Amino acid sequence: METLSINSPTQDSTLPSGLQVSEEIEKRYNVVRSVGEQCIHDDELKDLLAKKAAPFCYDGFEPSGRMHIAQGLMKILNVNKLTSAGCRVKIWIADWFAYMNNKLGGDLKKIRVVGEYYKEIFQAAGMNSENVEFLWSSDEINARGDEYWPLVMDIACRNSLAQIKRCMPIMGLSETEELSAAHILYVCMQCADTFFLEADICQLGMDQQTVNLLARDYCDAVKRGNKPVILSHHMLPGLQQGQKKMSKSDPSSAIFMEDEEAEVNVKIKKAYCPPDIVEGNPCLEYVKYIILPWFSEFTVERDDKYGGNRTFKSFEDIAADYESGELHPKDLKDALSKALNKILQPVRDHFKTNSRAKNLLKQVKGYKITRVMPTASSTDKEDLSVNTSSAASSSDTGLQVSEEAEMKYKTVRSIGEECIQEDELKNLLAKKPAPICYDGFEPSGRMHIAQGVMKVTNVNKLTSAGCQVKIWIADWFAQLNNKLGGDLERIRVVGEYFKEIWQAGGMNNDKVAFLWASDEINGKGNKYWPLVMDIARRNNLRRILRCGQIMGRSETEVLSAAQILYPCMQCADIFLLEADICQLGMDQRKVNMLAREYCADIKRKNKPIILSHHMLPGLQQGQEKMSKSDPSSAIFMEDEEADVNEKINKAYCPPKTVEGNPCLEYVKYIVLPRFNEFKVESEKNGGNKTFKSFEDIVADYESGELHPEDLKKALMKALNITLQPVRDHFKTNERAKNLLEQVKVMRNCSPSF
Repeated sequence: METLSINSPTQDSTLPSGLQVSEEIEKRYNVVRSVGEQCIHDDELKDLLAKKAAPFCYDGFEPSGRMHIAQGLMKILNVNKLTSAGCRVKIWIADWFAYMNNKLGGDLKKIRVVGEYYKEIFQAAGMNSENVEFLWSSDEINARGDEYWPLVMDIACRNSLAQIKRCMPIMGLSETEELSAAHILYVCMQCADTFFLEADICQLGMDQQTVNLLARDYCDAVKRGNKPVILSHHMLPGLQQGQKKMSKSDPSSAIFMEDEEAEVNVKIKKAYCPPDIVEGNPCLEYVKYIILPWFSEFTVERDDKYGGNRTFKSFEDIAADYESGELHPKDLKDALSKALNKILQPVRDHFKTNSRAKNLLKQVKGYKITRVMPTASSTDKEDLSVNTSSAASSSDTGLQVSEEAEMKYKTVRSIGEECIQEDELKNLLAKKPAPICYDGFEPSGRMHIAQGVMKVTNVNKLTSAGCQVKIWIADWFAQLNNKLGGDLERIRVVGEYFKEIWQAGGMNNDKVAFLWASDEINGKGNKYWPLVMDIARRNNLRRILRCGQIMGRSETEVLSAAQILYPCMQCADIFLLEADICQLGMDQRKVNMLAREYCADIKRKNKPIILSHHMLPGLQQGQEKMSKSDPSSAIFMEDEEADVNEKINKAYCPPKTVEGNPCLEYVKYIVLPRFNEFKVESEKNGGNKTFKSFEDIVADYESGELHPEDLKKALMKALNITLQPVRDHFKTNERAKNLLEQVKVMRNCSPSF
């Protein structure tokens, strides 16, 4: 993180860029610089103003309840200063951010009303709207989602979860609190806003400084020259002792922009204001940061016996009189109340005379301020029990299951090692002739037979049973998981190479659609991203971390922020694709369960059925699954015959032992489903034999009648017959040949490919 040093204004007339500072530039600089309690960095600010006549300033707010004077008057003062110095100000109405932070219960309609109410206040209180744009975050992001979301994901990829958690103060949270996944997404999005809005200056409160610094760090990471200048304004304290800032949830801590005169007087009268003490005195702070900048003076009216009336032109004079006892707390408070009421009167008048404003205020006053995230408790989470096959002939809705539907059910069910829930699957197939099945993959290297042959077998079973299969080519997910260095062009090549393999390997494409995640999400971003945000805000960080297995990660690893986004996005994919069945590996089970839990949270009746297929182990002892980064653990789809033979010869295959024997697993899950039989040819160990069931193979193997050497030879032959059409395709088809050459180049550049 960049050092948070405060630069005092420089007096040099020449900038680091070599530009001369004119008197006009110096004046503009002084006006802009007066907005910030801290500037990172002063030289950059002066240089910017010398080069750019109308720099863009980014300011913003979460519409989240009534507006207090820290938000209202200070923003008006700051914006008017900036526009007077030639700046253009973009005010970001962060409705989606309020939604993620569960403001107003995450009700976007209410949030929109509050945003409009804020705009009415700024207009009534005197904000100079020339060179000011109010931009709704949801509208702007939806309009240019193809620019925005890749930026968010890149920021997430380049920052660890720990770095993002250090930015929690921007939401009034600490990194040790119970966080939702949405809080992580929020930080990455706010960092992206700076670049999306093309901001030269980030003009936000001191509490937003960590995320502004994150934006400057991102510039370093991507070698971006023009870093945004950070201009952080002072945070006004609450009215009572020790309150670091005004709080909407505690009305006694704040003065609101439409408070009546009597309310202002009572609140100031009760405010903390110790005699002779300036430090930590909120009344003096309001004079310093609101009254003096607004009127350029502060008038105290009092009897002659108490010193008579006095008009102060500087805060130093006020502080001196107050510390000496010449200025009494009561006189200070009376003068402060009078000045505040004078400023606020036009706002009151506007909300009494303007019918639109009046209606907005009435609605806002009726809203309850909330901050509790809508996460389901652990007792609400669905039991991860496995259903055994049901023999019932009718579904739980009373539908009679026909013989045809029963056959379809058996075909579809045979794919999954586990099904959640079987009755739901039978019911679905009875009601819907062509249910949608969701399958997918990360294009992330060579394809092994677990991805290749098993997917072809499963997809063909599904389509034979009338299902439509949507295969999600998860390019953005591969980028989030830093596969192939996060290079989307290389990821795209690998995705096309995978499609060629499945085509050559015999996948029936009649009812199969291959969908690139990036294309689909960009095309339906206004539906997809609110869904991701809702899933993220309904799940705490611990719950999402437990889904790390879907990326081949453990929850104890050092994760990037991207690996928190990934499960939320994968969960959203299921609903974007309108999937009835999630047909993925056992390692994806946790995120599929997340989707069912989300249905329960939002009272959605049709939960996706989870059909989790078996995970093929690696070739060596104890390898739970094939790994692309360890070629000895896997057989790849374009392996030559000699490669397959060598790998199977070296594979772990203990005599008479079935449990944990990878060779037997390949027979069970690849050869038998592919050929409906397994032929063993042997001259010395009992002769040739054709097996029709895995149980018979197991019986012979456990008894010793089927020898490991014969098993391996038969397995080699069957695998090579399966893979030969793929080899031929990549030798004869020019497109496939070209893709394979590109993949081989990537492989040579990266040993872990």
